[in-house]
Amino acid sequence: MIDDAHLAHGLAGDQLVPDWPPLEASEVSSIVARVPDLGSLRAIEWRSPRPLSAAALVATANGRVFVKRHHRSVRSEATLGEEHRFAAHLRERGVPMPRVLHDGDGATVFGIRDWVYEIHEPARGADIYRDAFSWSPIGGRGHALAAGAMLARLHVAAEHYEAPQRNTHILVARADILASNDPLAAIAAQLSSRPGLARYLAARDWRSEIGTAIAPWHDRIAARLRAQPPLWTHGDWHVSNLCWSGPEDDAVITDVLDVGLAARTFAMFDLATAIERNAISWLEVERGDIARHDLALAIVAGYRSVRPLDAAAMDFLAELLPLVHLDFALSEVEYFEGITRRRDHADVAYHTFLRGHAAWFAGAHGQALLEAIRSAA
Repeated sequence: MIDDAHLAHGLAGDQLVPDWPPLEASEVSSIVARVPDLGSLRAIEWRSPRPLSAAALVATANGRVFVKRHHRSVRSEATLGEEHRFAAHLRERGVPMPRVLHDGDGATVFGIRDWVYEIHEPARGADIYRDAFSWSPIGGRGHALAAGAMLARLHVAAEHYEAPQRNTHILVARADILASNDPLAAIAAQLSSRPGLARYLAARDWRSEIGTAIAPWHDRIAARLRAQPPLWTHGDWHVSNLCWSGPEDDAVITDVLDVGLAARTFAMFDLATAIERNAISWLEVERGDIARHDLALAIVAGYRSVRPLDAAAMDFLAELLPLVHLDFALSEVEYFEGITRRRDHADVAYHTFLRGHAAWFAGAHGQALLEAIRSAA
């Protein structure tokens, strides 16, 4: 089923044969038929290079739509429905997002055997970062300002969204371990229900390795973590999840995409994630000096233009940055070890992402970025 001409983004800025077979016309046709207003499938116009699912822009008799397919081991009807309800709440409160389409019975999730599908309206504007790899910096300061302001708008819209925590750990940016009194104990307590993660960690001295990576940071902010007001957050605020009025640096955001990593965390978690995703060139970590202070500070400035942050909040943001990736890194380890069975990818998530990112912040370049954020207060 795999189309050799279609490659997915790898973890090292490379391109690989995808773990999931690309969408084919026959299956897309059957899914499109679930939404009567769309008419029949005309063509698959573009396949997404994102590696964790299969997705494509397709043309139908009555317009274009975006079709995305997940394996049931990653998303069920229930867990995908969590995302759709959050997206609907944000859209109703003014966050520009493509509408999720439904069938005649109102269902927005379509399950067929091992697969679960969703259909979205096409995003408005230009998807100028659609080929950008994760952890590649924003193109300019204007885009960073706009991204920060839109993130704050999303948080304002999410303030009254009441829903329990996600019903999965797989590829979700939660903060349960991060915000716990004892992260190592929290990890240990979850292993009986997370067999993929348990299998991977059983092969190494994970308590020492993870403890060394996070303890210096966690000890300083544990009390402040527990005091954060809970909020449903986007979880993957990278510019590839935003569409724009054009490529110019003064362009405006026309649509926000993909709440697939969303979870009940807290606002500063999402802001720290935005800096980590957009202002640090992690794919070039070997050269050390990989932080774009101008972009990080522009993201924060844009955010503060909508939701003010005092000096204490800025200090907390700086202290949080070296830890913000903890839960998601473990989620990726679980996904690669337990679902795609790629131990080599799990090693990247564990050593390069979880441990390596925290270690970079302890060095001179990481410390300089944290000080720049504190000083911006």
